[in-house]
Amino acid sequence: MVEEVVGVVAAVGAGALVYLAAAARVVKQYERGLVFRLGRLHGDVRLPGFNLIVPGVERLRKVNMQIVTMPVPAQEGISRDNVTVRVDAVVYFKVVDPSAAIVNVEDYRFAVSQMAQTSLRSIIGKSELDDLLSNREKLNQGLELMIDSPAVEWGVTIDRVEIKDVSLPDTMKRSMARQAEADRERRARLINADAEYQASKKLAQAARQMADTPSALQLRLLQTVMAVAAEKNSTLVLPIPVELLRFLERGAQPPAERSGLAESPGPAASPGPAASSGQAESPGHAGAAERAEITERAVDLTDQAGEAMEKLRRAVEQ
Repeated sequence: MVEEVVGVVAAVGAGALVYLAAAARVVKQYERGLVFRLGRLHGDVRLPGFNLIVPGVERLRKVNMQIVTMPVPAQEGISRDNVTVRVDAVVYFKVVDPSAAIVNVEDYRFAVSQMAQTSLRSIIGKSELDDLLSNREKLNQGLELMIDSPAVEWGVTIDRVEIKDVSLPDTMKRSMARQAEADRERRARLINADAEYQASKKLAQAARQMADTPSALQLRLLQTVMAVAAEKNSTLVLPIPVELLRFLERGAQPPAERSGLAESPGPAASPGPAASSGQAESPGHAGAAERAEITERAVDLTDQAGEAMEKLRRAVEQ
């Protein structure tokens, strides 16, 4: 008798263990459970932890409540300014109502993916190329609103939408590169022209100052020569004033050309012999005097140039 009781108790215990093993369900912290009894949603949402269901009658469906990162495949479209672009994005969403996510939509992940692709195509058609490249924050907000509106009925909320990349045709890239290069060249020319204008104003002020003080020009000439000599060049460039060249050029001309008597008068206007001989002798005396003056001035300029070079040599040695 006792053995029969012990056998019954063991059988009941074994049956209870089997039933408990079949009815036990564990819901993780980031999940929520939905119980379907004979195909109908029964009771509230099961919280994380140990839960029991009726085996064979009830079925537990777990829903992940974590944020899902879903890449949106690249969509090709034509922008509002008729430029063919290829744009891809990424969507961050999560389930906030497990019952609506399971009951109201067959596959909420697939539904969100298709809605994101459709909304991305719509955004491409409504936007210009400059907005796609530089004003992405505004486009992200608009894309988020377009996806989130129908997703509310699915128990899903859109956390964030980001446009990842905008691909352009090679011809458009080259055109944009040329445009940027032309703009930078324009700015460089404007800056260069402004610098030339400012430099010309300063040079004009310097010219007026040197005109008031002629010795400043000589000092500037010596500074230039010292700057050239300081670099240890084998060739020394010494500027010569243009006035000196013109002076020497006038000294090299014949006396008749300098006095303006190159042309002989006609017979009607020819004076007497005495006058002719006087005119013939006077240019010769004037030419000899002018040549002597030119020689003296040339000697003086040569002495001044020698003194300047001696001062320059001493300054370089110091």
